[in-house]
Amino acid sequence: MITGVQGYVPEYRLTNKELEKMVETNDEWITSRTGIKERRILKGENQGTSVMGIEAAKGLLEKTNTDPKDIEVVICATVTPDMPFPATANIIADKIGAKNSFSFDILRLAQGFCMLYNLAHNLSSLVPIRKYLW
Repeated sequence: MITGVQGYVPEYRLTNKELEKMVETNDEWITSRTGIKERRILKGENQGTSVMGIEAAKGLLEKTNTDPKDIEVVICATVTPDMPFPATANIIADKIGAKNSFSFDILRLAQGFCMLYNLAHNLSSLVPIRKYLW
């Protein structure tokens, strides 16, 4: 059962107008083909997927009043891990204090969330895990 949902987006917004200055394109061309008006980008040194995962996880733990030590599994679905090793989920688990969890990444594009959901569902039917973070 899903008991909470949380997200995180970086502060910096890269707009189509800004992209017009970088490459040969315009807002109308991008918007008509993708629907995208802006994208959020992490700026600064050592900013990777784990930074966004950590912020989302902290917000979720606060929202659901969950002690990080109660988390048993941390799964991160991404196609842009911080590095090949350790897994981004390992970094997230460490930084939020999920010391009693095991953690791993699912490295997939768009289907990553569907794979993660199915895996978590199937894993929960095999192993008595009460608290997932994904």
